[in-house]
Amino acid sequence: MTASGAVVRPVILGADIGVYALARAFHEEYGVRSTVVAGAALGPIADSAILDVRLVADGHDPRQLVDELLAVAREHGDAPARLVLLANSDWLVRVVVQHRTELEPFYVVPFLSEELLERLSDKASFAEAAVAAGLSVPRTIVQDFSGAADDWEPVPVDVGYPLIAKAASSADYQEVEFPGKAKVFEIADADELAALWSSLRTAGYRGRFVVQELIGGDDTQMRSITAYVDARGSITLLCSAHVLLEEHTPSGLGNPAAMVVTREQEMLDQAARFLREVGYVGFANFDVKVDPRDGSFRFFEVNPRIGRNNYYVTAAGANVARFLVEDRVLDHAVDPVVVDGSVLYSILPHRLLLRYVLDPALAARVRGLIAAGRVAHPLRYRADAGLKRRWYAFLAGVNQVRKFRRHYPEVTGTGF
Repeated sequence: MTASGAVVRPVILGADIGVYALARAFHEEYGVRSTVVAGAALGPIADSAILDVRLVADGHDPRQLVDELLAVAREHGDAPARLVLLANSDWLVRVVVQHRTELEPFYVVPFLSEELLERLSDKASFAEAAVAAGLSVPRTIVQDFSGAADDWEPVPVDVGYPLIAKAASSADYQEVEFPGKAKVFEIADADELAALWSSLRTAGYRGRFVVQELIGGDDTQMRSITAYVDARGSITLLCSAHVLLEEHTPSGLGNPAAMVVTREQEMLDQAARFLREVGYVGFANFDVKVDPRDGSFRFFEVNPRIGRNNYYVTAAGANVARFLVEDRVLDHAVDPVVVDGSVLYSILPHRLLLRYVLDPALAARVRGLIAAGRVAHPLRYRADAGLKRRWYAFLAGVNQVRKFRRHYPEVTGTGF
């Protein structure tokens, strides 16, 4: 299909690097501009030639976001392009799904049902569904704060320390604020865990937190899977990546910053089995860790969306926009694709990345991909390379150096 503005008009909620990556994928494949609806024009989407930004006064107010989406739909009511609505954070996906009846008359809404979304977005119930599908997960204990009154007592935790604690639902955790808030907590002992429970309770958190066994190994034990399941129930896209380095700031802990696309078929087969078992539709992104004790794949969660670092799939040769448009806009069945290419996806300066890659074979592979030009950075796009965009991408790299020096200062690799 030739590039044409008459095919699709993506409308995307959010303002992070993953939102820009989606807009870039649509522009690469179809030559179309995207409309981005957000509370602020943050750096990844600012000053872009491939998207239009629509701001709302309060980007955390679902009603304002939905009203703006309806306004965008009215403005494009006579256009031949189909409006496709996307979001790339759990809470924004929840906003879309909860307002589906308002939005679907105007938009393609390629997300799960509300019931399945709530089930899988919760890390505790995801673990139950994963085990039922034959997947391996870390041992999990659930701490429920829904009744956290004066006489509330947390359930005992008999997982060995250190352990991991995190919100069962990131959407429930979105608006809670307290000193030391982090995306993921590594808890050293019972006193630290008690202090966390006290902070959450005092802050008014009334969702669920999960405590999980800590699976050993560094960032390079992590894997990412991106999949797409079409409206017919067929898994038309599977892609996996070997994480090299994650972010280590409190708010970004666990977000991959660099990955090598690598086909790991056994892991992909397990993910596919899960998707079929639960009746999944749309994009999915799994976080998985290889257990160094036995080499098994431990599934941590499935994100009911394409994921922040989705550009690794497009960069490896499987443009994510095509799978969605062929399915939901053109009603075409797509031959399933399992990505077999290799590319380095990184938002870090190469020298910084290689200082943290300690395995000689893995470091050699990274250098080889760099030398071959098989490297992708989602913000560096020739078709959107105005001076302000290039300057922002440069400063973002400098800021990464600063963040790693502050939050993860160990430098024991070899660099170039």
